[in-house]
Amino acid sequence: MATPHADIPHFSQSAATSQLQASRRALLSGAAGGFASVAAAAMLQADEDHTSAAAAASAAEHKTAKSSTHHPPRVRRVIQLFMTGGVSPMDTFDYKPALERLHGQNLGPSEKPEGFTAPAGAVMKSPFEFARYGETGRWVSSLFPHFSEVIDQPAFLMAMSAATNVHGPATYLMNTGFMTPGFPCFGAWISYALGQLSEELPTFVVLPDPRGLPYNQRGNFSAGFLPSRHQGTVLNGTDISALPDLFPDPEFEFATGAADLETRRLLRVINQRHAASRVQDSQLEARIAAAELAAAMQLAAPEAFDLTRESELTHAAYGTDNEATQDFARRCLLARRLLERGTRFVQVWSGPQGATNNWDNHGSIPKELPPMARSIDQPMTALLTDLGERGLLDDTLLIWSTEFGRTPFAQGGEGRDHNGGTFVTWLAGAGVKTGISYGESDELGYRTAAGETKCYDLHATILHLLGFDHTRLTVRAGGIDRRLTDVHGRVIHEILNA
Repeated sequence: MATPHADIPHFSQSAATSQLQASRRALLSGAAGGFASVAAAAMLQADEDHTSAAAAASAAEHKTAKSSTHHPPRVRRVIQLFMTGGVSPMDTFDYKPALERLHGQNLGPSEKPEGFTAPAGAVMKSPFEFARYGETGRWVSSLFPHFSEVIDQPAFLMAMSAATNVHGPATYLMNTGFMTPGFPCFGAWISYALGQLSEELPTFVVLPDPRGLPYNQRGNFSAGFLPSRHQGTVLNGTDISALPDLFPDPEFEFATGAADLETRRLLRVINQRHAASRVQDSQLEARIAAAELAAAMQLAAPEAFDLTRESELTHAAYGTDNEATQDFARRCLLARRLLERGTRFVQVWSGPQGATNNWDNHGSIPKELPPMARSIDQPMTALLTDLGERGLLDDTLLIWSTEFGRTPFAQGGEGRDHNGGTFVTWLAGAGVKTGISYGESDELGYRTAAGETKCYDLHATILHLLGFDHTRLTVRAGGIDRRLTDVHGRVIHEILNA
């Protein structure tokens, strides 16, 4: 069972620290006009010697939390590209010639399955051309002209399945291993298990689509019953101004330099004293940690977010100057920069929740799918190539995933409905074989046929690459030893290097 975080040690009593026994509100009201005074400075200096050791111990504990892995890790950091809405496999990476032969025939279920938004229509062939690419001769849709050039690098899971056809539960399942809220996402598990690589940037960063959050909103990035500090830090793209309150308001010139430093030191003393009597409140711990991280980010974040430091060649490769690709491109580029500077896990989301601007193509596959594919094709290709050229794939894992697939049957003429029966995921990078696929769907692409894998298997495999046995990484919650993979999962050794 995982070891809980150490409590903040009790502070020694003194004339100065006795004032800190009062609530923060009482202290603030009683010290009006005195924060910059000699008395406040004396109180700060008297207590800081006692609190600095506690602060250092807390930081060190988090940095090395569970750093003793179960076996030597191959992966130190992860980027996940998540496609919101359910990508159609038979229109992207799972070529189904049978759909052309059976096009127009009514072969779907007679009763509307759970999660379907309408009764199944006739079999519908893909409106896109497929061709073989790479040394492996993998079939790829014409929707991905750029990615087809690097198609030999990833390992494909061709028979993923989900236990539900409903967006919310399926998205929870792919992120937390459970269909209901309240459980930690696997980014939080990674943060908890491995701790931080950098004291200046968040361990777990989420870069959502600027058009909106995915289904379940921030529940997909939650720490659940883990300490709240392990939840995802949600950042709005590449604009450093999107980080609220990172810098003092320019209107208040006094809140800079030494005054800002002294204020933070005093607040640290107050916060730690306040937290010492509330050791079970992980949200309070998270807020204190977030404030300390924000102070460190004042130096690190502007440089990390400054994409102008990248070469014109890099920008051209990612497509940051192309209206169709620029948003996803900038977030992919930022993800790489964050990993280089110490972030462990970055999620980049494509598409918000809702009926438009995502991969939930009920209305028209020919009209709705191409712009989504176009928006990610060049950026994700450049990201994979860039990681490789910089040597980052030696210890980085890149994942492409979605919550479920879509039916081989038409909906409303030329759309496709939800289908958890089978969908595609791919992985590339450290410890993963190149140019391989595992699993197979049936001839229509409606159900898995061989080598079925589920989210539990994917999560078990990721944890294995990070150095953990998924059955042993547990936390006691509600009287149960909880784990990311619940009571399921196996490592997919078929796609891993020996």
